[in-house]
Amino acid sequence: MKLTILGGGGFRVPLVYGALLADRAEGRVTEVVLHDLDDGRLSAVARVLAEQAADVPDAPAVTATTDLDEALRGADFVFSAIRVGGLAGRADDERVALAEGVLGQETVGAGGIAYGLRTVPVAVDIARRVARLAPDAWVINFTNPAGLVTEAMSRHLGDRVIGICDSPVGLGRRIARVLGGNPKEAWIDYVGLNHLGWVRGLHIAGRDELPRLLADPDLLGSFEEGKLFGVDWLQSLGAIPNEYLHYYYFNREAVRAYQQAEKTRGAFLRDQQAHFYEAVTEPGAKALDVWDRTRAEREATYMAENRETAGAGERDADDLSGGYEKVALALMRAIARDERTTLILNVRNRDTLSALDGEAVIEVPCLVDANGAHPVAVKPLPDHATGLVCAVKAVEREVLAAAESGSRTTAVKAFALHPLVDSVNVARRLVEGYTSVHPGLGYLK
Repeated sequence: MKLTILGGGGFRVPLVYGALLADRAEGRVTEVVLHDLDDGRLSAVARVLAEQAADVPDAPAVTATTDLDEALRGADFVFSAIRVGGLAGRADDERVALAEGVLGQETVGAGGIAYGLRTVPVAVDIARRVARLAPDAWVINFTNPAGLVTEAMSRHLGDRVIGICDSPVGLGRRIARVLGGNPKEAWIDYVGLNHLGWVRGLHIAGRDELPRLLADPDLLGSFEEGKLFGVDWLQSLGAIPNEYLHYYYFNREAVRAYQQAEKTRGAFLRDQQAHFYEAVTEPGAKALDVWDRTRAEREATYMAENRETAGAGERDADDLSGGYEKVALALMRAIARDERTTLILNVRNRDTLSALDGEAVIEVPCLVDANGAHPVAVKPLPDHATGLVCAVKAVEREVLAAAESGSRTTAVKAFALHPLVDSVNVARRLVEGYTSVHPGLGYLK
C-alpha cells in the first residue's frame, strides 16, 4: 500500500513514520513517498526516517520528490500536511494581527483567516489533482485550519477527504484518565468545529462520568483544561471545552500575553526548526536524536502563554507524546482493512447538527469502516455554543468565497464577521497588512 505525504519535509513526519514502523499487520503501508517544495527539508527528514528504520526489518520504503503529480500517482492514501508560506508566514500572521490588538493564532481569529486565505487555493489544486491522478485514494487532511481546508477539499473529493486533529483525542484521554477509566474504552460525546468543540459527556461502561467530574472541584482542577479555564467556568458551562476555546473565553488576556511575549509561537517555531534543519544535516549528526530533542521542546512549550495567563503551570508528561499520527493510522487501518472503530474526525455534517447545512465540515465522533467515516448523531448544542459555531462557520464560508472569487471585499467581510475581530476598520487594515507581507494573497483584488 502506498502512502503519499504532502509536506513530507515537515517536522512532524517522523511521528507518522514511527507509527507505520510499529504496524506489522497484513495490508500495511509498504511505500512512503514524501513530497515537498524544498529539497533540503526533504533530505533532512529522510535522514531522520532512515535512522528510525535502521533496525526495523521490512520497514516501508521511503522516496522523496518535489514533483506533486509524481507523488500522487498510484497513492492509496494521501496525508496532506502542507504549510503555505512556511513558519515565516505564520510569524507574519501573528505580527500583523497583534499590531492591531487582535489574535494572530494560526487557526483562530485573524491569523487563522489569513492562513486559510493562503492555503485554500493550494489545497483546492491538490484536491483536483488527487481526483484526476489518484481517484481511489483517501485524503487525510492534517493541514490547518483543518476544518476549513477539509471543507474546501471536500467540494472536489466529497467524503474521500477526512480531516484529523489530536486535540479532541488528548482532551478525552485526559478526562478519562482523571476519572480512573481506560481512554480506549471511553465514549466521548464531543461536538463542534475544529478547535471549537466541547466534551459534553464521557461514558465509561455505559455510564456518563462527566457529571461526577464537574461536581468535584479538586478533580476538575487537577488536569490541564481545569487549570486553563478554571473550575468555576467549567462548572458554569457544564462541559469541558477544547483548549483552543481559551482564545475566545479569555481573549483579552491571551492577546496581551502574546503581545508581551519575547517571541510569538510562530517566530519561536520558525527559529527552532531552522536550527533543526541546519543541525540535522551536519556531518556526524545523529538526526533522530536532534529531532527528538527539538520535538520535546516544541511539545513542552505548546500554548505556553495561555498556561502562564491562567497560572496552569507546566504540561503533564503524558501530554507530550503527540497523538495525531495515531489517529491517522487508526483511520487508515479502519478504511483499508475494515477494522471498524470510532474516532473524532472532521467530516461533512450531513444531518448531524441541525444548525448547519449538510456540506458544512464539523468535528464529531464518527464510525469508520471500509466505506469511510460516518458521523454519529448528536444532541443539539446549547445556545451559547450554537451561536459561536454558526458565527465561525459563517466566517469560514466567507473565506472560501474570497478564495474562489479573489474578492478583496469578501476577504474584509470574513475578517470583520469573526467574533475576535472587533471593528470593520480593523478588518480592512488586516487585509491591507496581510496582502502587503504575503505574495500568495496577491489574488485578492
